[in-house]
Amino acid sequence: MKNAFILLLSCLTLGASAQTVVKQDAAIKQMVDEVSNKNIEAIVRKLVSFKTRHTLSDTISKTEGIGAARNWIKAEYERYAAASNGRMKVQFDVFVQPQGRRLSKATTMKNVLAVLKGTDTSDHRVYIVSGHYDSRATKAMDSTSFAPGAVDDASGTAVSMELARVMAKRSFPATIIFMAVVGEEQGLYGSTNVAKRAKAEGWQIDAMLNNDIVGNTYGMETGLKDNRSIRVFSDGVPTAATEKEIAALKSLGGENDSQSRQLARYAKEVGERYVEQLDVKLIYRTDRYLRGGDHLPFLEQGITAVRFTEMNENFERQHQDVRKENGLDYGDLPDFADYDYTQKIARMNLSILANLASAPAQPQNVGVITSDLTNKTKLKWDAPKGKAPAGYYVLMRETISPYWEKKFYVTDTNATIGYSKDNYLFAVQSVDAAGHESLPMGPKPVR
Repeated sequence: MKNAFILLLSCLTLGASAQTVVKQDAAIKQMVDEVSNKNIEAIVRKLVSFKTRHTLSDTISKTEGIGAARNWIKAEYERYAAASNGRMKVQFDVFVQPQGRRLSKATTMKNVLAVLKGTDTSDHRVYIVSGHYDSRATKAMDSTSFAPGAVDDASGTAVSMELARVMAKRSFPATIIFMAVVGEEQGLYGSTNVAKRAKAEGWQIDAMLNNDIVGNTYGMETGLKDNRSIRVFSDGVPTAATEKEIAALKSLGGENDSQSRQLARYAKEVGERYVEQLDVKLIYRTDRYLRGGDHLPFLEQGITAVRFTEMNENFERQHQDVRKENGLDYGDLPDFADYDYTQKIARMNLSILANLASAPAQPQNVGVITSDLTNKTKLKWDAPKGKAPAGYYVLMRETISPYWEKKFYVTDTNATIGYSKDNYLFAVQSVDAAGHESLPMGPKPVR
C-alpha cells in the first residue's frame, strides 16, 4: 500500500500535507535481527589468531601475518557471495605504496572489496561500509610482535563482514561495497587508494561509513561503562570545499549542514529507529584529537563520509604491546571486547545502508526562493534521476537545533511552509512508497 510506513499525525500549513513519523520497514528489521554477536566474535578472534596484521608483516605464511589475514577475509566474503545469485563480486584492490611515512620500503598492499551490485541499471549510486584490518603494537614499525588489534580494528572489519553476510542474500536498487582496508595504522594508505580510485573512475558514492574502534564499552581511565552510546564524527565545513562553496555556506548559515553532517543526522534518526538502547552521539569534529581515520581520504575527494567510534576509548589497550604491568593488562585482546555492543553498531550500520540503498536518489537542485519578503518559506527542487520517488519529505529545524524537528510529506516538487526561512533551516529528501528516505539536501538561495 502506498506510504504504508508513513503515520500522518497532524495537518499543518502545508496544503494537504502533514507532519509525519516513519515506522520501521519489516524487511530491514528482519535483516537487523539477523546480525549475530557470535559471528562478530568469531571474526574478531579469527583475525587475532594471525598474531599480527601489521601492514609490513609476513605475506607468505598461511597462518600468520597480513597476507594470511587478507586471504581469509577475501575467502569469507566469497563464501557470503555464494548466496547472492552472482550479484556480489569480491576483489583485491591491489596497489604499490611507495616508501614513505611509517613505510620503510615500497610495499604491495591489498584492500578487500565485496561489491553487491544494485539491481537498478539506471541507478549508479554507491554506498560503502568499511573497517581496517591491519593492526599494530606499541611501535608503529614493529611488524613481528603480537598485535591482536581486536577492537582496533578487527571490530570494524567484523561489522563490514557481518553486514556482507546478511545483506548478500538480499537485493537493493543501489550498489553497496563492504570493504576491509589495509595500511590505516601506517598512514591511511588503503582508504586513500580506494578514494582516489573512486574519484578517478567516477564512482557515484553517496555515503561512506567508516567503523574504527567499535568494540569496547569500558574506559579504564575514567571508570565509565557505556554499552549504548556511539560517536559519529563528521566535518562541518566540507574538507574539500572551495572558497566559493565556503562563502555560500556562510551566507546560508549552513556551516552545520554539510552533507557529512546530514549523513550523521540520518545515522542518528535511522539507527535509533531500528536498534534498541542505542544513543547516536553527533560529534561536531572531523575526528578525535591526534587521530585520523579512513573516512578522511574520502572527505578529501569531496565524498560524503563519517566515522563511527565507541564512546569511551580504552587507551591502555590501543597500540600497546601485550603485557601485564603494575597489575594492569595491556594490549588489544579479544577477551576485553564487548561483542553485544559491536552487534548494536553493526545493526545500526545495516539499517542506514539498507534504507539508503533502497531509497530513491536525492532530490536535485533544491532551492529556497529568496526574491520575496515573506514570513513563509517557498522551496522547489527537481526530481532525482532513476527510481521515481513516491514523494518527498521537507525537513525543518530551528537554527540552534542539532536534529530535524519536523518532517512534512509532499508529492509535488515544491512546497510552501508556514514558517519563516529566516528563522529555520530546511532540507528535502526523496522517499519511496515504503518510506525509505534518501539523504537530505539543503537548499541554495534562488531569486
